[in-house]
This record gives sequence, structure tokens and C-alpha cells, in this order.
Amino acid sequence: MSLPYFDKAQVRAALPFDAAIAGMERALRSGVDPENDSPRLFSPAPGGEFLLMPTSATPRSGLKVVTIAPDNPAKGLEKIQGLYMLFDSDSLSPIALMDGTELTAVRTPAATLTAVKHLTAADPDFPAAPKVLVFGAGIQAVNHILAARSVYPDATFSVVGRTPARVDDLIESLAVQDGEVSRARAEDADRHDIILCVTSSPTPVFDGSLPPDHAVIASVGQHGLEAREVDATLVLRADVFVEGRESSWRESGNLAQVRSESEWREIAPANIRELVTGEFTRELGRPALYTGVGMSWEDLALATLVYDSASA
Repeated sequence: MSLPYFDKAQVRAALPFDAAIAGMERALRSGVDPENDSPRLFSPAPGGEFLLMPTSATPRSGLKVVTIAPDNPAKGLEKIQGLYMLFDSDSLSPIALMDGTELTAVRTPAATLTAVKHLTAADPDFPAAPKVLVFGAGIQAVNHILAARSVYPDATFSVVGRTPARVDDLIESLAVQDGEVSRARAEDADRHDIILCVTSSPTPVFDGSLPPDHAVIASVGQHGLEAREVDATLVLRADVFVEGRESSWRESGNLAQVRSESEWREIAPANIRELVTGEFTRELGRPALYTGVGMSWEDLALATLVYDSASA
């Protein structure tokens, strides 16, 4: 069997961030329910772990096979690598393969900015030209800035990173392709409207008392109940929203280290589908915190766009 293969360049070309975000919104408005998504499957691997992400829908289903190697960036390699397999749902016949690393590089910021977009829109006084602070200097930081620019073209951007050389590379790269980005410190969280956390840090990256009451914070760089990017101070003072409730109970250290699962189930934070469909109320006068761990339905939504764009 000869399957079409979509390489990194083809995946990226099919998924400009405005189209990727619109694809996420369309999937959620068309009946995708994050609470019914398949759990992710983790398995140990040399130097890291395997991650399998299956999901089913109509007319297509999919499976992402990924490796996560935390030491790879120091070797000049990607931390996350993998393949995506797309299937016809009726027959379960495979119909395409594509670069899973590039799909992930687009999918994660597209999901984040889908949520952030609707949270900021719920505040009538939110700045039209927000100040955006990004924690992290890897590929996800770059792509979150590019995705945020597609939603907030007049925003200004600052970056906090642990490795000065990687921050320099990020600033230089974005200066060439997308405009100016400045260097910042964690203490600067008190003067930004949007804060995006896309790090590999297992411990909080800033003081949760700092963000202003109107701020929107997204933490999407970590998964696992023992790791968290934001502290209890922020979680307890924030209006909390999630990518998916069930996925959060399974994998979100941001939440698990602050309240028990039974307490979170009673609170029942709105998920990303409810943000997009308007089935939520943002409590103004306190920061909004969106936290996500990555979900299989998101990959399928964007893989379908890649396949359909080629078919068209």
C-alpha cells in the first residue's frame, strides 16, 4: 500500500495559524466533545517515553505516535518527534501519514490561542493591543508568539527563558520573520495582559500574586501530576478554565497540587468547547487561568485540514 505522506513543509503550509485556530473552533462547534476524547497512552522509552494519542470521529479517525526525549534539545534535536496516521472511519483503512512533530508544533499553540482568544473577548475592557509575556524559548514559544500575532496583530511580546543563548536565538529568528520580541524577567509578570507558559519546568515559573486582575494566563508546557508551571497562589486567585476536565484530572499538576480531584469535579471548570460555544461566564476582577495538557482531538482536527487541503 502506498500512502500519501505530508512532510513538515506541507503540514506547515496547510496550517497557517488563523486557519488552524478556525479549524479548532469549527471542530468544537460541530460536536467534538473534549470529555469524550481518548486518554493518552504513555510508555517508557530509552531517554524518555513513547506517547500514543488515538481518537475517533466521523468521517476520519487518527493516531499520533510520538517520542518525548527531554535531553534532545541539548543535543540539537527536537524534544518531541513523531508521525501522524489518518484513517477512514468507516473502513478503518489508513489514508495518509504526516509529520507528527510539525503537526504538534502547530496544534498546541492553535489550541492555546483558541482558548485565550475567547477568554479575552469575554472582557469588554481587555486591551486591543495586549502586552504578551512568554515563558519558554523553544519551538513552542516561537509558535505561540506566531499564533498570538495572528489573533492580536498589534500586541507586543516579551520572553523569559532559562538559557540566554536560546532566548537570543528566538529573538533573532522572530525578528527575521515576524517582528520584534524583547527580553523580560519573571518579575515582569505584573505588567502584562497575557502570559503564555510553554516551558519544561516542573516547578512554577513566576509568582502567582503578580499578574494583574484582568490578565489571561495559559499554562500548556507541562503534563503529569507531579509537574506544574503555575503556583497555588495563582490557581486559588484565578478563574480557572481547562482544555478538558477529564484530561485535567488525569494529567494536570497545575490543578492536582492545589485541590483534590473531588474538589475540582465539584467546581467543574469550563472546558475549551464551552469557551468556543459561549457556554461560560468569566468572573471579571480576577485573572483567568487556562491550563491544558494536549489532546488527541486537536491533532485530528488539524490533520484533517492538511488532508482536505491536498484533496481540494
